[in-house]
Amino acid sequence: MSQPATASILEVRNVRKTYRLGRVKVPVLHGVDLTVGHKEWITILGASGSGKSTLMHLIGGLDRPDKYPEQPASIVYGDRVITDMGPKGLNHYRSTEVGFVFQFYHLLPELDIMQNICVGSMIRYGRFAYGKHRKDVEKRAKELLDRFGLSDRMRHRPAELSGGERQRVAIARALINEPALLLADEPTGNLDLKTGESILDVLAELQSDAGLTMVMVTHDERIAARADRTIRLIDGRVEEQSASMTP
Repeated sequence: MSQPATASILEVRNVRKTYRLGRVKVPVLHGVDLTVGHKEWITILGASGSGKSTLMHLIGGLDRPDKYPEQPASIVYGDRVITDMGPKGLNHYRSTEVGFVFQFYHLLPELDIMQNICVGSMIRYGRFAYGKHRKDVEKRAKELLDRFGLSDRMRHRPAELSGGERQRVAIARALINEPALLLADEPTGNLDLKTGESILDVLAELQSDAGLTMVMVTHDERIAARADRTIRLIDGRVEEQSASMTP
């Protein structure tokens, strides 16, 4: 477990989100308030449909909250108001400050492992500028593969890897641009218990060593207990916040 956070890096205020399915409006978040400390690991705990993945997508700039002029929502990262950013600003935020880890890996099957990891940097720098950074990016990718015990698999494709190995590749991809904020959505949800624990060990070590701020979505109380703090989301509202009892 990391040291206690000393200052906030992320502020979520009055965030609401409603989706439309045909003619039906489906409210998911109902005015969420949340503060995340610098270098803190929090878990957002909730049942399926509680809105936890939606909240993570909003924090990561993958979606936008609803607009209510009388009750404005805001998501502030450092000194930047994410909810006020245009497409260009959001692209920069996602490619430089945030790393994403998902339950189903989302690796590109036609690319080998090294290429999958480097994709994030290709997007960050663009097609033509990437050439100037390629050596440094590939060096970092190899360092991450070494750390995750996958250096001998770098030219394999995702279909040739186990589920745990694929998730390690997905984590390496999330870290290739050295983000300060790591967002993980059910990162062990598609893995067996033993493999899932090993992935959590990797994330905990990285969070501590690199000083990452980490927001993890889960429905598993056991996983939530490993974090510095747990946010319980019930029916689209924050109902409880608690410090972890894990030593």
